[in-house]
Amino acid sequence: MFIETEDTPNPATLKFLPGRDVVPGGTADFTSVETASRSPLASALFAQDGVARVFLGSDFIAVTKSDDVAWSALKPAVLSVIVDQFVSGRPVLDGAADEADLDEDVLPADREIVDQIKELLDTRVRPAVASDGGDIVFRGYRDGVVRLHMQGACSGCPSSRATLKHGVENMLRHYVPEVQSVEQVEG
Repeated sequence: MFIETEDTPNPATLKFLPGRDVVPGGTADFTSVETASRSPLASALFAQDGVARVFLGSDFIAVTKSDDVAWSALKPAVLSVIVDQFVSGRPVLDGAADEADLDEDVLPADREIVDQIKELLDTRVRPAVASDGGDIVFRGYRDGVVRLHMQGACSGCPSSRATLKHGVENMLRHYVPEVQSVEQVEG
């Protein structure tokens, strides 16, 4: 099995492309070994010294390392875990992928605006963010403010706030005049 790797804008995160589906139609973000219990793959990756975060995309795995470990030491172990996972045929996740609509803060009167925002995020933003090893999740809209959560490589990326403010916010304000600003939220 051949697994490609790609750098991401976050130097602590590498994107691993196994050439097959990882989490079809969804994502799963694991920030610690405790949160990874529903994924045999994420659990096995966290067993490697230096793995700080695991993000499973539709066709990739983004692994974030801790600052005290070099990729030259960690990358071979991560590749081995990923190969073992797919060769074994075990499921990557026990249960469904993360729900994008979890914890939304939206007033019923704003549903049409929210639908426009989500459509733009799904068609214009998420593909670009996924190419960088992450995802962006809608968390709410109220009084002109869009709340978004960055996952995977994007969650700790030094340029994620700039991406939100200069890229996503400007695009949303252009297409949806009701949008005044975009805020990054955790969880």
